[in-house]
Amino acid sequence: MARLEELETRMLATPDRQISLSDPDARSMATSGRGSGIVGYNVQAAVDTRHHLIVAHEVTNAGTDRAQLCHMAKRTKAALKADTLDVVADRGYFSSKEILACDEAGITVTLPKPMTSGSKAKGQFTKQDFVYVAAEDVYRCPAGERLVYHFTSEEKGLALRRYWTTACRECAIKDRCTTGKERRIRRWEHEEVLDAVQRRLDEHPEKMRQRRETVEHPFGTIKSWMGSTHFQMKTLKRVGTEMALHVLAYNLTRVMNILGARSLIAAIRA
Repeated sequence: MARLEELETRMLATPDRQISLSDPDARSMATSGRGSGIVGYNVQAAVDTRHHLIVAHEVTNAGTDRAQLCHMAKRTKAALKADTLDVVADRGYFSSKEILACDEAGITVTLPKPMTSGSKAKGQFTKQDFVYVAAEDVYRCPAGERLVYHFTSEEKGLALRRYWTTACRECAIKDRCTTGKERRIRRWEHEEVLDAVQRRLDEHPEKMRQRRETVEHPFGTIKSWMGSTHFQMKTLKRVGTEMALHVLAYNLTRVMNILGARSLIAAIRA
């Protein structure tokens, strides 16, 4: 009990309330399965769609990908020495602030928004069923009513505009919309950036399949090389070095497959 109390004191003193007894830098990684998180590291990678080469990578101990989008996109853009960049990511990277930062940096993002509301499963209307009319700054609901702006509030560092209408109380389809007095819609002050992301996804849904076929391939190959135990080293610095060697080996193999060994050696010598 004394040992456990000491560990609890150490754990509560850390910023993320985590300690690892085998590797001080390792952290619990979020996974899609409940209770299936593993303690380890989060490897970020950006892969080009033409040759499947890893353009940029980084090892972190952040448990989720939510705050990694802009940082990795900027690293990729710098590595390619490009003025603009098109990035495709999965829903785990969705963050309003990260998407805005990418937009301001000349990086075009395409990714799906996580569906956290259970309304659709219950047969009720979701926010996507409400159409925003920019010219009038109003939302049009499925019943044709106009939800007008009332006030702005701040939530988790985001300025959110609030819209609603009093017509809900007499609406014939109110039971499919809300159990409250009126249905309220929140709109971020930079929501047009998110609307553009959704529009790109609607116009090119095949990009998500392209993402899976591009970035997942290197991960699958490297994991196959690493074996079931994956990383052999401990601490963030050493694991970062180990991953860098794997990326180098993967990229060299890809270039040899594309150009041939002789052409690669000639290019290195040049």
